[in-house]
Amino acid sequence: MDRRVHDAEQLSAALTELEDQYSWDADATYDAAIAYEDAACRLGDDRMITRARLVQANMLMRKGEVAAAAQRIWKIHHWAVDQGDTLVQARTHLVWANIHRHLGDAAQSLEHSVLAVELLDDTATDHMQVWHRAKLADALGAAGSMDAARQRYAQAEELAVRLGLPRLLMGMLNNYAYTEYAAGENARAEAVARRLQEVAERHGFTLDPAVLDTIGAIEIENGNYSQAEQTLTEAVRRHHQGGYEDADALAEFMLTLARAQRFLQATDRAQLSLDVSRELCVERGLGDVLVRVHQEQAELHAARGEFAEAFAVHKIFFSAHNALHSSQREAQARTRQAMFETTEARQEAERFREQARRDALTGLHNRRYIDEELPRLVRSGAGLTVAMVDLDHFKRVNDQFSHDVGDQVLVLVAKLLETELAAVAPDGFVARMGGEEFLIAMPGTTAPAAAAQLDGIRRAIGSYDWTSLTHGLPITVSIGAADLCDAPAASQSALLSTADRNLYVAKHAGRDRVVSGKPCDGRARSYRDGATAA
Repeated sequence: MDRRVHDAEQLSAALTELEDQYSWDADATYDAAIAYEDAACRLGDDRMITRARLVQANMLMRKGEVAAAAQRIWKIHHWAVDQGDTLVQARTHLVWANIHRHLGDAAQSLEHSVLAVELLDDTATDHMQVWHRAKLADALGAAGSMDAARQRYAQAEELAVRLGLPRLLMGMLNNYAYTEYAAGENARAEAVARRLQEVAERHGFTLDPAVLDTIGAIEIENGNYSQAEQTLTEAVRRHHQGGYEDADALAEFMLTLARAQRFLQATDRAQLSLDVSRELCVERGLGDVLVRVHQEQAELHAARGEFAEAFAVHKIFFSAHNALHSSQREAQARTRQAMFETTEARQEAERFREQARRDALTGLHNRRYIDEELPRLVRSGAGLTVAMVDLDHFKRVNDQFSHDVGDQVLVLVAKLLETELAAVAPDGFVARMGGEEFLIAMPGTTAPAAAAQLDGIRRAIGSYDWTSLTHGLPITVSIGAADLCDAPAASQSALLSTADRNLYVAKHAGRDRVVSGKPCDGRARSYRDGATAA
């Protein structure tokens, strides 16, 4: 795997190659993703950094480090949602589906698999178009919805053929055959396995040992024991030829081979195969496979009529099974705790982020929120009016009564602005710029049309009964409004600058009024009490 990349285009292509591999050497792929993350950091490309981290999370999961993968996935997903990056979201949901599959949560696995398909669009790679649908079919099968699973497998198969992806077609058919086998549909499983072999023959592909193991297991269930022994012997031979790194692979193959040989009543051959599997399990710490080796050993003793030995080994199997189940529950608990802690951290970060975007006194959004949200509204291309709102003679309130009364006036003005705006522009927002100055954003409007609504807001504030706070001192506001047509350039700074100049005009024209338009060319309009004037 060549990890040398020289520019963004090369790095993106290298990441796509990692993302779209059908089978991985998990350690090598993880190392490559680390190197690509470093390269993306040097380029300052957040999207490619995130993609590299997602590959890392996927490889951690595939190496069995599910809790570590779960801890990383939230942050990646949060970035993708914030950026509106549906492609990264789709890939994230596919990894998430596998995490929940490891947790034994078929419902959550299915939910994420559905999202992984729904988020696909024309920018998705051919590999994603096929594989995400195949994995949805896997999840449907695991959830017991076999009819729906078969429909999705058919879609994935048709796509793989149309897009010319025979290797991916083989992988999908292998999963399909195993799903039918796991559902007890042995005749269907055998038919799919035959299609898989036909694809391999047609394209000159060699079936890898894992595929042969699936085929052999299906042949056993259908009573084709002699053929199963041949298939599994070939799986073992191909494994020894090299290129297959999974630590548990050979132990699994030898265990399946032992089952075929037991059904053939070739108990001596079966014992030799089982002994090899057991030695590999002990050597490599394969506890889950070892449990099934104990189970098969008990079956083999019984086939020989060695019932006392079978009973003794069955007790070992039962003890090992309980220990494995306990270990799996602990691993699942660790993963769930990791996901819970990560969720808590994410929610806490959201709370802090929201607090940082709110004005402590009024509860309105603040300048930070404006700087985040207003550029998005400007870029949207839809109409947009912004209005600068300033309290008239506010210094009198602080000087005559106190800063505490001034704060109470600001809080009430904020509530009035929010309430009145919600009635006329529910998609808009109000923010406190600082001091006694506020901003109103009204998406989908132009300043001339918004002026009457803003004048209504002005009048609502002026007509409010302020007696209990200001004892007869009036509270009024001046408003300067501008839309994207008024601004010399479609940018946040240009829009705010034009609105601010109109506010200045409103103040010098006598206050308690709305001014909109282009003050620089004399076409600004003052709006007060239902009338406009140049």
